[in-house]
Amino acid sequence: MEQKKILVVDDEINVCKSIRQAILKEDCRVDTALSGEEAIQKEKDEKYDLIITDLMMPGISGLDLLKSLKTARPEINIIMITGYPTIKTAVQSVKMGAFDYIPKPFTPKDLRSVVSRAFKKTEVEDSEIEELREIKMPSGLYYLLGHTWLRLEEYKRGIVGVVHDFLKTISTITEIDLPQVNSPVSQGEKCANIKDTEDFSYGIWSPATGIVIDVNRSILENHTLLKQDPYQTGWLFRIETTDLEEDKKGLLLS
Repeated sequence: MEQKKILVVDDEINVCKSIRQAILKEDCRVDTALSGEEAIQKEKDEKYDLIITDLMMPGISGLDLLKSLKTARPEINIIMITGYPTIKTAVQSVKMGAFDYIPKPFTPKDLRSVVSRAFKKTEVEDSEIEELREIKMPSGLYYLLGHTWLRLEEYKRGIVGVVHDFLKTISTITEIDLPQVNSPVSQGEKCANIKDTEDFSYGIWSPATGIVIDVNRSILENHTLLKQDPYQTGWLFRIETTDLEEDKKGLLLS
């Protein structure tokens, strides 16, 4: 079996080592780089399958590294590591083409879940999953690329769901956790959680900031709705947005 090649980029060697230890497997080779400059050179030489990089680094930042790598090789998958103060920047990185980001602090299992999805994305691009093959995103949705969508029903109120591209990268769903009614959610932060038959747990990032006003209890009883009809009966929750115009800056419009 051909080894997958992963590059971990962080200016702290101990962080590189801990991430490498968390994701190292027999079918993976994990290299490290201590700067954006070093990462660019290594990527030219090796052509990695996945790059995991810190967002905040001296010199070439994670965002600058993302721009450089995606310009040179648009198909490359990049995961950003981010702290709480830079969540908005992480959302912007997804709009620019990052596969995903993972907020600090995170567990090895959190990291392995995101890495698993990244490699599944490559697999399903070659052989589409049958149940999602014909699904297309409707027009008029604001969406966080590869993650969640927001359909406005009236001024400041809307419905939130998961885009089908995200659902392609997970196995059969075994558990869905939704937010409580009246609880606050923030753009780019976890608003729901999904578990699958491979025992991975996936945080779902909210596309907008606001208050949850209703949840879709049907998907708690029938998990298959999420994949079968992600843009209609498989929605997650309704939201009363509180910062919609600012949130739109981090979203795309279908």
